[in-house]
Amino acid sequence: MAWRPFPFGPPRRRRAERGSSTMITSLLRVVRGASVVLALIVSASRGAAQSTAAKTTQRAELAAVLATLRHDADTKTLPTAEQFTFGDRTVAAGAEPGPVAVANGTLHVRGTVNGDAASWHGNIVVHEGGRITGNAWAIGGKVLLEGGAVEGDMRALDGDFGPLERVPETLDGAAAVLHQGALAFGWLVVLLAVGIGVLVFASPNLNAVGDAITRGFGRAFFAGLAAEFALLPLMILLIVALCLTVLGILLIPFAIVAYVLAAAGLVTLGFLAMAQLTGQAFVGVGTGAEIDRRAKALQSMLLGLVVLLAPWFVASALAWSPKGALVMRTLAFAITWVAGTAGLGAALMSRAGKKRPTRADPNTASTTGWATPTPVAGVAAARRPAPYTTGGTPR
Repeated sequence: MAWRPFPFGPPRRRRAERGSSTMITSLLRVVRGASVVLALIVSASRGAAQSTAAKTTQRAELAAVLATLRHDADTKTLPTAEQFTFGDRTVAAGAEPGPVAVANGTLHVRGTVNGDAASWHGNIVVHEGGRITGNAWAIGGKVLLEGGAVEGDMRALDGDFGPLERVPETLDGAAAVLHQGALAFGWLVVLLAVGIGVLVFASPNLNAVGDAITRGFGRAFFAGLAAEFALLPLMILLIVALCLTVLGILLIPFAIVAYVLAAAGLVTLGFLAMAQLTGQAFVGVGTGAEIDRRAKALQSMLLGLVVLLAPWFVASALAWSPKGALVMRTLAFAITWVAGTAGLGAALMSRAGKKRPTRADPNTASTTGWATPTPVAGVAAARRPAPYTTGGTPR
């Protein structure tokens, strides 16, 4: 018999070690299984949350569609978005539910629907023995009769019933004041930049338009008013004249653009002339050196634009008050329109500043002092006075 150190098996410590290793392995298996179960639970809850979020989004979209459709008097009886259930639904034979509405699914009617039946992105199928006592609305689907009956109207509403466009937020309070003020300041900067360009490159034309306004403001205003009424008929006449030839037809788009630019240029030139005259009432006209005259012209242009646009700035400051802003905008528009109309008339009367008033030469002697009518028989003609010499003897 061979000798064994432990004839009756391993010692207790080794058994304990084996038992502990087995226990650790079991614990690891339990932890691994719990992790898998936890992952499944998390994924399931995440999927449920995503599904709930998707349904919430779809229900909001459905509510927007229903709100759009309810503008029609015939569709005001449509169910609300809360009455819709998602997925297919079947009204079993013998069942008599109230109004039924489904979304993203098909409604099968085998029993009786007491009221309206509606579907969104799905069909309504009325099988044999099925009956709808109200109307059947299929939004983005069809109403199919397969032996059943619909006592009310059957409507299949097709079209793009997607989400409605988002309406821009209405500014109020300080935001509205800042927004309107920025617009008014932007127009001031643009007009000032154009005015500086006119002062540099077309100062004589600007002065000629200003002289036309000074000579007769009322005449310039009524001339501009007549021009405003004639703008559209003249453009139509121009288009008709160009249609007489093939080449003219090709030039119609360019002619329209040129016509609009010319009209806008005349209005702008006249408005700037009005602004300069308004500013000159405060700062005067430069009479010194050339640089002084240019500085005065720039000052008068800037001050005149500020004065003419001041009502728009006041209207911007009153943007928080709708009624006050409306009154000031009306006043500002009236002032701007009168200035632009008078300026347009002056620009037309002066031919865009090319026609300058003729001024008499003070050094030219007047010849009307000695002029007499044509001699008549029996009447002696007057004699032209002759200058005397130094000695007093006439020449």
